[in-house]
Amino acid sequence: MMQFSDQQFGHGAYATVDLAARNRVLRNTYVLLALSMVPTVLGAWIGIRSGFSFFAGSPFIGLLVFMAIAFGFFFAIERFKNSGIGVALLLGFTFFMGLMLSRLVGSVLGMSNGANLVMTAFGGTATIFAVMATVATVSKRDFSGLGKWLFVGFLVILVASIANIWLQMPALMLTVSALAVLIFSAFILVDLQRVVNGGETNYVTATLGIYLSVYNVFTNLLAILGIVGGDRD
Repeated sequence: MMQFSDQQFGHGAYATVDLAARNRVLRNTYVLLALSMVPTVLGAWIGIRSGFSFFAGSPFIGLLVFMAIAFGFFFAIERFKNSGIGVALLLGFTFFMGLMLSRLVGSVLGMSNGANLVMTAFGGTATIFAVMATVATVSKRDFSGLGKWLFVGFLVILVASIANIWLQMPALMLTVSALAVLIFSAFILVDLQRVVNGGETNYVTATLGIYLSVYNVFTNLLAILGIVGGDRD
């Protein structure tokens, strides 16, 4: 007769609870990510209407101010990630990022086919997210090893982007944007798989990382479309 030890029963119960906890974190992450799009769109709309720009006067000073505010949000969100304050801070951060997005969106909307370009970028981002989410959920391969290489790639495109503030080279901007789409798409995959596998147990932290990747995929897709497909008539 087959016998079961107490250890085996305990392990099964733990696995069930663990799976339920992971599914809850993943579900909450998806819900909060969807919710974060509302203040992003609102921030972008307000920014377009008001002509908001950190970079109009001095691009370098604007970049420093942006980085200071962004890292301030990161610190505060991490500090309060286990409470409703963390959720509120995250939504405040996404509103701020919407403001930062307004200059690019406003520039593209100024083109005769701008609305189509924005919708194409949105559709492309949604498609990339759906593909990465599917791969993260069904693939048995561990993609966590990509993290360090993706971070190196991020540093490279960050330095190139900062340099191009002064160089103003369309070819460099196009190259950086194309690489950014690839790198941040892979970040979505890595971050989602970490949630699926139980490596990330806080949905606020998970949402912040995935949101930043989705945001960067969208902005860089929109930049590419504006450069290669924009009609300025």
